[in-house]
Amino acid sequence: MRREPAGDVGRAKEMDETVSEFFRRTILKIPMTEMMTILKTWNFLSENQLQTINFRQRKDSLVQDLVLLCEENRASLKDAALLDIIYTQFHRHQKVWDVFQMSKGPGEDIDLFDMEQFKSSFKKILKRALKNVTVSFRDAEENAVWIRIAWGTQYRKPNQYKPSYVVYYSQTPYAFTSSSQLKSNLPLLGQALTIASKHHQIVKMDLRSRYLDSLKAIVFKQYNQTFETHNSTTPLQERSLGLDINMDSRIIHENKIEKERVQRVTQEIFGDYPQPRLEFAQYKLETKFKSDLNGGILAEREEPLRCLVKFSSPHLLEALKSLAPAGIADAPLSPLLTCIPNKGMNYFKIRDK
Repeated sequence: MRREPAGDVGRAKEMDETVSEFFRRTILKIPMTEMMTILKTWNFLSENQLQTINFRQRKDSLVQDLVLLCEENRASLKDAALLDIIYTQFHRHQKVWDVFQMSKGPGEDIDLFDMEQFKSSFKKILKRALKNVTVSFRDAEENAVWIRIAWGTQYRKPNQYKPSYVVYYSQTPYAFTSSSQLKSNLPLLGQALTIASKHHQIVKMDLRSRYLDSLKAIVFKQYNQTFETHNSTTPLQERSLGLDINMDSRIIHENKIEKERVQRVTQEIFGDYPQPRLEFAQYKLETKFKSDLNGGILAEREEPLRCLVKFSSPHLLEALKSLAPAGIADAPLSPLLTCIPNKGMNYFKIRDK
């Protein structure tokens, strides 16, 4: 009787344990309040199987029972990756998203788009360039596809716990990617996106946020919709604006006229709809020292003076919109602050003309 080499048996067993551990870690990070919803969305375990599980037990025991069911159903790495995609869709705000813009070459026409062809081409490009890589897809609303990429190297298997995510909307030039520590794989990822979507080149935009829906609204110019609301239930412009009843009537009249002007200017700039949600805007200033006086250390300096200013807020655009009505800033605000949605940028470099 011929025995299998010990090394082969060990590797097969290890692979099974790796998938089981991947399931365990993925299920463990799902909040208990969302467990049933995510599992039903995954649609891998049957209703009858889910009914056999006690969802009120300790989470460690619950996870163990669910992993056993997955093993009974002969779940694969592909099934585990799909569950991880669904979890990430529910918790997309836990990642920081970058925006990439693609373009056609001169004179190139818009081709008919086939999603299955896109998936096949995208996967083949990565597989040809990198032996160890796992690529998974899940179709979403609005003709979007979520792509999960677990990167390996020529000698190491893919790391399933540090994947990159890409959200691509078909027949558009935009792709949204979760920021990855593996910067060296960005050129390959960009190449796969460009070729598979039949574009000519790709550039990274100066736009980043945790709020994927807001980034999408900015690049697609879809501002007039509802976004995640600010932590406070009362906008700044509705607070602390009461007038002293003992104030001179002429001052009250002037204040009323000024308040109406500020509200009108603010509405003209920001509109009367909720703003897309960004957490910050960053400005890098580079300028040469200029002085009418001769001499001095700075006058002889060839390198430009550099300064970085960063505005941060849980909801930056709504906060900026509230500044003038709250009397904190003059109206209108600087175009450098108000141009963020129209320019599709929250990273700016300001240099001498």
